[in-house]
Amino acid sequence: MNASRGEQSGPFRVGDRVQLTGPKGRMHTITLEPGQMFHSHKGLIAHDDLIGLPDGSVVANQVGIEYLALRPLLSDFVMSMPRGAAIVYPKDAAQILAQADIFPGATVVEAGVGSGALSLWLLRAIGTSGRLHSFERRGDFAEVARGNVATFHGAVPENWSIDLGDLAEVLPEAVERGSVDRVVLDMLAPWECLDAVSAALKPGGVLLCYIATATQLSRVAEAIRATGEYTEPQSSETMVRGWHVQGLAVRPDHRMIAHTGFLITARRLAPDTVLPELKRRPSKTEFSDEDVEAWTPGALGERQVSDKSLRKRVRAAGAAARKSGSTGPADQADPAQPDG
Repeated sequence: MNASRGEQSGPFRVGDRVQLTGPKGRMHTITLEPGQMFHSHKGLIAHDDLIGLPDGSVVANQVGIEYLALRPLLSDFVMSMPRGAAIVYPKDAAQILAQADIFPGATVVEAGVGSGALSLWLLRAIGTSGRLHSFERRGDFAEVARGNVATFHGAVPENWSIDLGDLAEVLPEAVERGSVDRVVLDMLAPWECLDAVSAALKPGGVLLCYIATATQLSRVAEAIRATGEYTEPQSSETMVRGWHVQGLAVRPDHRMIAHTGFLITARRLAPDTVLPELKRRPSKTEFSDEDVEAWTPGALGERQVSDKSLRKRVRAAGAAARKSGSTGPADQADPAQPDG
């Protein structure tokens, strides 16, 4: 696998992505090419003036306006890359890596791939010795994700694959039974895939579901319990609030990143293991047909992206990947062909 551009250090080189921050905090990301110019309404900066400078340098344009030049962090990249589907925000990605205990060398299954944001975090965590199997039902989303990952890494990583189709049907064909260390599900109805996921996970392996609503959280928790193959599921959400700190003016920011989704985790039990019964307060665990209707994807309100908007995002991701000079292996599934 090519070295990730997001992991490079040292002086800026041809092909590096560089984030330029102006005096008012506005950011511009460019890919360094000999002889090229960065244009803005405030003036020009020659790429050649940046090539060879240390990371974290300040460079002035032709009228003397200074810009801070840094390689963008992975969090910077995922927040600005083209999107086919909504991304997993960095605050949730960090918790996913921690709660699912993603480690170097792990074999990880991810579904769905969306725009590739979580794929990038998972690839970084598993390292070159791990393996990431991503699954996506929509070919156009997979194409955006592949372009974003290829742009960041400079090529499609050799230890990453995208399979198209329904996870419950495709997973048993893609991985061996009991060979997967971690499964991360970011989909509307993860309970529909539990049989396939349970078969793929090793004993002790971690299942993590990233879901948007309380009704989804309720249903997936009960479905995990009903299998009898997992530890008691644990649920959480993450909120991040920044602070303004300037001298003695110390106060919380007026805005914060609040609810974006729930995380629920459980660990795969060994075959034929019966989990000791937990003592709980009596509660309503039964549900009616009306409750099930409220749990369906239609009632949950899946956000639709227009075909026109999605085509534009696919073109943007592909253009970025071509500009970085990246190509994918010939044996990858063709994401341009959506599943039926």
